[in-house]
Amino acid sequence: MKRSINILTLLTCIGMFLVLLAGTIVTKMDAGRGCGDDWPLCNGRFIPAYTLESFLEYNHRFISGIVGILVVATFYVVWRHMRDRKEAIFYAAMALAFTVIQAALGAMAVMKPQSDAVLALHFGISLIAFASTLLLVIDVRKKREHAAVPSAYGTGYRWIIWLTIIYCYIVVYTGAYVRHTESYSGCGLDWPLCNGQLIPELTGITEIAFMHRLAALLLFVFIVWLTWLSLRRPQLPSHMRKASVAAFIFIILQILSGALVTFSLSDENIFIFTAILHTMIISALFSVLCYMGIEVWKSRRLKAGHQTAVRTSME
Repeated sequence: MKRSINILTLLTCIGMFLVLLAGTIVTKMDAGRGCGDDWPLCNGRFIPAYTLESFLEYNHRFISGIVGILVVATFYVVWRHMRDRKEAIFYAAMALAFTVIQAALGAMAVMKPQSDAVLALHFGISLIAFASTLLLVIDVRKKREHAAVPSAYGTGYRWIIWLTIIYCYIVVYTGAYVRHTESYSGCGLDWPLCNGQLIPELTGITEIAFMHRLAALLLFVFIVWLTWLSLRRPQLPSHMRKASVAAFIFIILQILSGALVTFSLSDENIFIFTAILHTMIISALFSVLCYMGIEVWKSRRLKAGHQTAVRTSME
């Protein structure tokens, strides 16, 4: 049964990743209205007439539907056969909850036009669902729970990790907002400058694109700080130091992929691939940060449990 659960959770994680990529393609190709105002049908049909927009949107829905079934099955199997693994159940429940939310928002977006600010939330919600499935894959493959040392993480270190996670999500939202407002060209083909200036005139799509770049730069500072703190603390578990290095590598790759997106704006065929790469890297970065956040949370929980046990034994 263990092997079956491993395979099911892995398939669910891969499927959720494909949902992220399919959604990115739909947005980049402006195919969100490819099925008109119909949901779950597409232009009034179960299998719509072929156009590029309807094909992309229909496939996005089809993939999402299959993955939705996998998420439900995963939650049931984990809840049924891993009741002693509370974290696994939590991850499976998070994946299910955010998949349902994403499906509901997707249906609402089709049947009733929404603002770009609301549409930008869709990617962030899908990202949380993906991160949950990835953490679930990691958790079900563990032979035993990490022997976290309660005193390994100070309060300041925990706060830095959680603030970085929250801020990373904000940066993700600004990137999604750039996509939905089609502000990719707000800084022209310039990088790292914006329209040839360090600080451009902040109006229209230029303001949106520049603010996203500024937010990404600040995220880089946060992650450099987090990595530095992790590496200079020998008492930290090795998996946390490795995770911080992975986060540093991913933020570097994310910045470089952002530059590639800018440079490829003049060629739509290349642009779609650089946009997908940008999505893949931020998904990996956010998942690594979530993993670190869960680890420090577990350490705090173990510390609280240890203190309670000590007080009980003294009584």
